[in-house]
Amino acid sequence: MAEKVQTGVSGLDKMLYGGIPDKSMVLLSGGPGAGKTLLSFEFLYRNAKMGHTGAFFALEEEPGQLVSNVKAAFTELTDIDDVLNSGKLVINAETPSEDLINDYDEKSNFEFGKVMADIESVITSTKAERVVIDSVSVLDIMIRNPTLYRKYMLAMLTNLRRLGVTALMTIELESPERDKLVFKPEYFIFDGIIALYQTGEESRRMLASEVLKMRGTRHSFVTTPYDITSSGFRLFAAEDIAPY
Repeated sequence: MAEKVQTGVSGLDKMLYGGIPDKSMVLLSGGPGAGKTLLSFEFLYRNAKMGHTGAFFALEEEPGQLVSNVKAAFTELTDIDDVLNSGKLVINAETPSEDLINDYDEKSNFEFGKVMADIESVITSTKAERVVIDSVSVLDIMIRNPTLYRKYMLAMLTNLRRLGVTALMTIELESPERDKLVFKPEYFIFDGIIALYQTGEESRRMLASEVLKMRGTRHSFVTTPYDITSSGFRLFAAEDIAPY
């Protein structure tokens, strides 16, 4: 059994029977508003509090706006600035999406290489152990050829594994509802998949999470309700009422 990396997120480590296997590449999927960015940020925040340096790569959002959104959602986490200033949680200062979205397929290889070089440079310079890439859906926009996209995704995971990090990468679901879940080819190259679903009407929306797979460890197979609270995510794991 691989050494476990605790997420620190309430209920999630119970669902993962202790945490994510060390150096795993995990896909965090969900629709708009499911909380993918918030959950992935909290993963780095909690690990930073445990002493593990993390790097957050925002491919769709300016770092300042990202921090503002997190603070607005997690109002009880009053030390976010302190954690950022400590250097234990680094947000990439550039937004690669400006380079990624272009009208020329022949530029894809060059632009992808620039993104990976930037990611590798930040990881190496900060000695990050935990990484978030939010979101790899941007790469899908950039690389229109499905075969080439899968090839680049494999290359990205290979590079991250070489760097020895544990990574969460967010991706948009085509539908936020579980019964309409579609598995894209790239899902199968990741070590783990955690899905966030939304069901019901907008005024009575229900949120639920599921660990679809996690190589190298036992995990819950129960679809679990969750809530986004002022102090962070709370997943109501079935394991809370039974020891794992």
